[in-house]
Amino acid sequence: MPALDTALDTATLVARARDGDVRSYEQVVRRYQAPIYRLALRMLSSPADAEDVVQETFLTAWRRLSQLHDDGAFVGWLYRATTNRCLNVIRARKPVADVELDTRESPSPDGRPERAAETGAQMSALVSALDRLTPEQRACWLLREVHGRSYEEIARAIGTTATAVRGRIARARAQLAEVMSPWR
Repeated sequence: MPALDTALDTATLVARARDGDVRSYEQVVRRYQAPIYRLALRMLSSPADAEDVVQETFLTAWRRLSQLHDDGAFVGWLYRATTNRCLNVIRARKPVADVELDTRESPSPDGRPERAAETGAQMSALVSALDRLTPEQRACWLLREVHGRSYEEIARAIGTTATAVRGRIARARAQLAEVMSPWR
């Protein structure tokens, strides 16, 4: 069997997958698994929960490909499904008094331990600040600032208007700027 052309665009791969080509869908999964996982991990702060959400999202997408009428809309559909699943997980969680996050410091590229410690403290503060945002604010901020989605795409992903998305992002940015001000 010939190797699948890696230069195919996502819409073509999705169209082939809808026609039953499992290898095309596998390529779509390989292409988007990492960014979707990063989104889920940042929203949920739990690698296990993020892995579950990603697996469920791709499985559901495979099962529902026939419902997608515009192959070019697949990526937005995938982000929307992931965001909604993450929001459902967050809403279903019971409040936890002490949540332990993985804030291990990565080695400093310049070899200076004090710089590594400062970077670790910044990342810890950012993770903590993101956890204090509402789930909707966190989703909007991550989709915009980390994943580069447009306001319209985010609005479709979380089922609101672009104006509401802009407001949530503005509030999230203000909160994050306040928390992160010591590192400016």
